[in-house]
Amino acid sequence: MVENAQTNSNSVISLTLGILSILIPFIGLFLGGIGVVVARKATKEIVEKNQSGIGLATSGLICSVVGIIIQIFAVFSILVFYSLRIVG
Repeated sequence: MVENAQTNSNSVISLTLGILSILIPFIGLFLGGIGVVVARKATKEIVEKNQSGIGLATSGLICSVVGIIIQIFAVFSILVFYSLRIVG
């Protein structure tokens, strides 16, 4: 018999947080950090409990990291813009 593996709920949460970290300015930095932690937790649970959702967890991790990078560049560019505006 083929057993249906249950999808890990943390993998869905990590993907959601990863997408939100890309879309929401400033708050996305924190959402991306939480998404990375949840994605790592989901990956460990999937391996231990033989569940499905490894692709969702991996996608959540990638989106979270991309969101963090985008948010860091956004904050840095805003800081540079205002510092150059004050000097010039």
